[in-house]
Amino acid sequence: MMMTANSVDAANASRYEPRTVPAIFARTTGIPDATRGLGALPAPVHSAQVRPGSLPTRLPPDLLPAPYRIGVGDVLVLSTPGGDTTAEALTGLLAAQNSRQDYTVQDDGAVSIPDVGRVELGGLTLPEAEARVFQAVLDAGFEPSFSLEISEFNAQRVTIGGAVGAPAVIPITLTPLRLSEAISQAGGITAAEREMATIRLYRDGALYRIPLFAYLEDTEIRGLTLKDGDSLYVDAEYDLAQAEAFFREQITLRTTRFNARSTALDQLATEIGMRRAELNEARGNFRARLEMDAVARDHVYIAGEVGQQSRYTLPFERRATLADAIFDAAGGVPNESGNIGEVYVLRGTGDGRGIRAWHLDAYNAANLVLATRFELRPDDVIFVSEKPLSALSRSLTQIAAGLALVL
Repeated sequence: MMMTANSVDAANASRYEPRTVPAIFARTTGIPDATRGLGALPAPVHSAQVRPGSLPTRLPPDLLPAPYRIGVGDVLVLSTPGGDTTAEALTGLLAAQNSRQDYTVQDDGAVSIPDVGRVELGGLTLPEAEARVFQAVLDAGFEPSFSLEISEFNAQRVTIGGAVGAPAVIPITLTPLRLSEAISQAGGITAAEREMATIRLYRDGALYRIPLFAYLEDTEIRGLTLKDGDSLYVDAEYDLAQAEAFFREQITLRTTRFNARSTALDQLATEIGMRRAELNEARGNFRARLEMDAVARDHVYIAGEVGQQSRYTLPFERRATLADAIFDAAGGVPNESGNIGEVYVLRGTGDGRGIRAWHLDAYNAANLVLATRFELRPDDVIFVSEKPLSALSRSLTQIAAGLALVL
């Protein structure tokens, strides 16, 4: 039948799937499935330090002026003048001339004076305590002639710590203890970041905050009166040492991750290299089998007046056309001998008992488009006839050669 657009479509409708290349050519080295590297790292020990804005000031309520009151642990001194007086008869109270005797206030708030007895002084001011001792000595039958002093203040104390030179427990004496005095006795403030340093005061269950800049600028704040049980702590909202430790830790973690990642990349490169070598070897083996014709392939056979009669191997994974076979494997149709108007494609029927033939007349150049659309099937035969003059010339040549042999 003549090769037309309709006949080409009918021929191409036959079932055919090109052979595929082995899967080894579709594979890549890829990335190993196993997770490489250091794995999960422990949580950071130091937290990031965020520099705050301006710090608000929170001061405690003002304290009303009050005299010192004797308490447990205070040490009192009874001093007596020398001379021949009735007071010298107090064997325990006056042991010698110009005698000074220490008495510690016990847990019940009392002191024990020999020959006089126990005298409760806890909670009294110094003048009140002196009056009570005077009355006790008088009641004991002695002429009171003495003075009462506090030699050690242990009942009322303030603690201070944090960013100071020497954290300490500071006693409150007869003179009110001011905030600046307590800080001075503790060695001063040593915070590295003075702009963000804060003095924290814990009093009666409440927490108060005094920024260092406010403390330095305000004389009233520096003169703040402290009371028994106050606890001071100097710190910084933005702790440079903590921040430095945090940054050092982050640098260490990043360095560890980087080293682990470098090691993992080296291992990965080695494994990829091994996989690539394996793929190349498998592909090389397949190419070698192709060269030895040890791989099953589909072929088309080209005969007649073509540049090179040959067996054309159908490509992998795509469909070849009549034009591919003629102008690639066969080298085209020679102008001198080939009859471009007599191109045939022969194909066996499915039952193997018949042959179908398609005739392409390529003298009409428009029909060459049909050659680019006509799909080949395994075992097709392409035949190109010779020109009539070429056939006559060959016949005459053969006759002449035969006569020459006879003669």
